[in-house]
Amino acid sequence: MSGSIERTQHSGRSEPPGRGERLADWADSRVGLRQIAKANLRKIFPDHWSFMLGEICLYSFIVLILTGIYLTLFFEPSGAEVVYHGSYAPLNGVRMTRAYESTVDISMDVRGGLLIRQIHHWAALVFVAGMLLHMMRVFFTGAFRKPREVNWLLGWTLLMLALITGLTGYSLPDDLLSGTGIRFAQGAILSVPVVGTYLSFFLFGGEFPGHDIIERLYPVHVLLLPGIMLGLVVAHLILVFYHKHTQFAGPGRTEKNVVGAPFMPIYMAKAGGMFFLVFGVLSVMGAIASINPVWLMGPYRPDYVSTGAQPDWYLGFSEGLIRVMPGWEINAWGHTLQLGVFIPFSLFPLIMMLIAVYPFIEAWVTGDRDEHHIAERPRNAPTRTALGAAWLALYAVLLIGGGNDLWATRFHLSINSITWFVRIAFFLAPVVAFVVTRRFCQGLQLRDRELALHGRESGTLKRLPHGEFVEVHEPLTQAQLHKLTAHEQPRPFELGPLVDANGVVRKVKRSDRLRARLAHAMYGPGSQVPKVTVEEYKALDGGDQHH
Repeated sequence: MSGSIERTQHSGRSEPPGRGERLADWADSRVGLRQIAKANLRKIFPDHWSFMLGEICLYSFIVLILTGIYLTLFFEPSGAEVVYHGSYAPLNGVRMTRAYESTVDISMDVRGGLLIRQIHHWAALVFVAGMLLHMMRVFFTGAFRKPREVNWLLGWTLLMLALITGLTGYSLPDDLLSGTGIRFAQGAILSVPVVGTYLSFFLFGGEFPGHDIIERLYPVHVLLLPGIMLGLVVAHLILVFYHKHTQFAGPGRTEKNVVGAPFMPIYMAKAGGMFFLVFGVLSVMGAIASINPVWLMGPYRPDYVSTGAQPDWYLGFSEGLIRVMPGWEINAWGHTLQLGVFIPFSLFPLIMMLIAVYPFIEAWVTGDRDEHHIAERPRNAPTRTALGAAWLALYAVLLIGGGNDLWATRFHLSINSITWFVRIAFFLAPVVAFVVTRRFCQGLQLRDRELALHGRESGTLKRLPHGEFVEVHEPLTQAQLHKLTAHEQPRPFELGPLVDANGVVRKVKRSDRLRARLAHAMYGPGSQVPKVTVEEYKALDGGDQHH
C-alpha cells in the first residue's frame, strides 16, 4: 500500500489515469500520435470567407458518399426487362428495365428513399458548383502559383472526374431523360474517326442501347471513380496542410508566416459548424425542391425523346458546343466524318486542358520561380482576371446553347435565332468580356493609386490664405497603404537587341519570341496601372497633402 502511495506521489497524480488517457498512451507508444498532434493541431489557418468554398466541396462530397452508400442497398443495376406492378399506379403494366423499376421503388416504397435520392442529386450539383467557385477563387487570386501547381492539377482532375461521375450517375436510373443523355453521349462517341463505332459497341455491348451499359456504368459510378476521387481529395488536403492556405496581404503577413486561427480548437469548431450547415441546407433542398422525378419521365425507349431533355448544368457547356455547331460532314474513302459533332466533342477537353496548364504557362511567361503564399487581389492581375471572365462568358453562352429549346419555348423565340446568337456570341462574348474586365480592373487600380497617394476624401473643405478652397484628405493607415501596394507587378520578358555591337544578327528561338509576345500582352505597357512607389509617396508627402 505504501509503495502505491509513493508511486502516486512520485508521478504527481492524485488518481490513476483514465481509460481515454491510457488508450492515447497506448496509441502514442506505437504510432507516435503525440508528436503528430503537437506538430499539427496548433497549425495556423488564415481566416477568410472565400476559403470556405473548398470546405463546401469537401462536405458535399462526404454527403454524396453517405447517401450513395444508402442508395446502393436498394438499387439494382440491371438492364433486364420487367413489367411494373408497384405502388405507383400510372406505371402499372409498363415494360421497363429493372434499374428503372428499382429507382421508382426507392422513390415510392423505401422509407426515406426519395429524400436520400434528392439529397444525393442536390449534393452532386453543389459539389460541382463548389469546385468551380473554389477553382475560380484560386485562379483569380493567383493561389495556383508555386508551390501549389500540383494541387491545382489535383483540383482540376477532381473537377473532370466529378463531371464524368455525374454523367454516369445521371444515366443509371434509365428513365427517358437519362436515356436521352446516354444516346447523346453515344452519338459523340460515334463521331470519333475510325474507332468510334468500335468504342460504341465495346461500351454498350452491341448495338445501342445494348444490354450491358447500366451494369458497366454502375461499378464505375459507385466504386472506381469515387475511389479515385477519394484518394485525390486526401492528397489535395495533405498538400493544403503542407503548403498552408494562401493569405491576403495585411499587417504582419509575409511570404514566410501565417496569420490566423489555430487548427484546434478554433478552426475545427468552425469546420464542424460548416459541415452541419452544408448538410442541413442539402437536406432542406432535398426535402422541399423536387429534382429528377423519374416517375414522371417514364422508362427509356430508343424511339422516344422527352421534351426539354437537358443534362445537369455542369454538362450544358459540352452539349451547347454540339447543339450550335453546323452540321458539317465529310465523305472520304467510303467513310463519313461527322465534323459537326467531332469538332465540339474535341473542343471541350481542349478548353479544359488549357485551364489545367495555365499555371505553367503564366510561370513560363513571367519567368517567376519564387514561392508565393500571399494571394493577389484580382484587380492587380488585370489580364489573368480578364481571361477568367472570358472563360466564364464562353461558359454562359454555351449553357444557353445547351438549352436552346427551353429558351425558345419559354420565351417564345425562334430556336434558329437562338442558335445563331450563340454561334456569334461564341466568338464575340469572350472578347467583350476580356476587354471590359481588364478595363474595369485597370480603373480599380487607378482608384487605388489615387487613394494611396492622396488619401481618403473627408468631405471637409478648407480655405487657403490666398482664398482657394480645397478638400482635406485623410491619410491612410500603414495597414491600408500596405494592402494597396503589397502586390507585385512583373516586368515583361524582353528579347533584347537582335543585332549585337558587331552587327551580327542574334538567333532567337521561336519559344522565346512567343514568350516575349505573351509577356508584352499580359504585362506590357497599358496592361496595368503602375502601383505607387516609395519615392512617389515621399515626394508627395513632402508637398501639399490637401488635394
